[in-house]
Amino acid sequence: MRLSRYFLPVLKENPSEAQIVSHRLMLRAGMIKQAAAGIYSWLPLGFKVLRKLENIVHEEQARAGHIAIQMPILQSADLWRESGRYDDYGQEMLRMQDRHGRDMLYTPTAEELVTDIFRGHVSSYKDLPLTLYQIQWKFRDEIRPRFGVMRGREFYMKDGYNFDLTKEDALHAYNRHLVSYLRTYERMGLRAIPMRADSGPIGGDDTHEFLVLADTGESEVFYDSAVTDLTFGDREIDYDSRDQCQAILEEFTSKYARTDETHDEALFNEVPEERRRIARGIEVGQIFYFGTKYSEAMGATVQGPDGKPLPVHMGSHGIGVSRLVGAIIEASHDDKGIIWPEGVTPFHCGIVNLKQGDDEADTACESIYDALTALGLEPLYDDRNERAGGKFATMDLIGLPWRITVGPRGLKNGVVELTSRRTGESEELSPEAAVAKVGQIYAKIA
Repeated sequence: MRLSRYFLPVLKENPSEAQIVSHRLMLRAGMIKQAAAGIYSWLPLGFKVLRKLENIVHEEQARAGHIAIQMPILQSADLWRESGRYDDYGQEMLRMQDRHGRDMLYTPTAEELVTDIFRGHVSSYKDLPLTLYQIQWKFRDEIRPRFGVMRGREFYMKDGYNFDLTKEDALHAYNRHLVSYLRTYERMGLRAIPMRADSGPIGGDDTHEFLVLADTGESEVFYDSAVTDLTFGDREIDYDSRDQCQAILEEFTSKYARTDETHDEALFNEVPEERRRIARGIEVGQIFYFGTKYSEAMGATVQGPDGKPLPVHMGSHGIGVSRLVGAIIEASHDDKGIIWPEGVTPFHCGIVNLKQGDDEADTACESIYDALTALGLEPLYDDRNERAGGKFATMDLIGLPWRITVGPRGLKNGVVELTSRRTGESEELSPEAAVAKVGQIYAKIA
């Protein structure tokens, strides 16, 4: 993409309505535009990041053996009356009627709808286990939406639902989701800590939230600092292995880590004092096991091995995809702007032409652009007739991890400048070597 042809409405000044870093930088970088309170249009740069995150989620869900579907945004209230949640959910549910006077609602979550799908098509234990998921827009009518996409009313979310014959099977599904989420967040460049949490209106006794530590987090968290040293890395896991998945769960949840809702001061005090930490965290996902809460209420049964009907055991598992965009920025930025991790950057490398219109500089930039594209990468070429300072400021603001700067002076010596956005370090390389190095960086994370 050439910047002269791209829609990137950056702002020079900080928007007065933005209270936190991610909201401010997303507006300034031209990623979103507010349409109404807590509701945003996603502009090209923001939309590219959203799609990158969505693709990572899909890939890791497929790796874990989960099956994608798509459910509607509007649901019938009758399903929620069956489960008993229609009146209990509260004012966050946006209710409406269609032209025939039928009660409808804008989806805040989809346990009822997916249970209805299951009970209509699955009747035998031989069809289990089964996990269905979607990535879809949701709506919760927050009383005071704020912080941009971090606490909006409309949000993009992955919600998955497992159906199993026994509690033991369902808890394996729970563990499997925890493993897949650890992989997902690390691919996004995030350290998300699973913490014992409260189930809220979803229900159930077993639940963990995944939180990214940040000063602007909405939750107070208490944890053993040893949990921040844990990484999943590139280990391979057999998702069908109960022992492996259970071992990962124990590894990542045995140290004390809880939100304020489930904090136990006595247990926390058992943590060595030098490792006790109190901070704030941003919730980016949650997993639940709630047993037969919905299957019994809605008649979702299968014929068991003895021929008798059994209610299936269920759980639900969510990742806030749109919220993750804000969480990544909160965790990775500086005074100049965003710093995207390589795994989620909207463009892999920026190309800055210091003297647009100079034949040699123009030719070198086009050659670098074509070479990066040939490697399967997406460069963003700033070919505007702007001053160098303005071009650098834009690249720093939008946060591409790598920048290749091309100018007549360097080309006379046969070099361009390759700069890391995260460290600020630069090195002079031949154009070919700069392209090769960027290609090697991304080949390692592919």
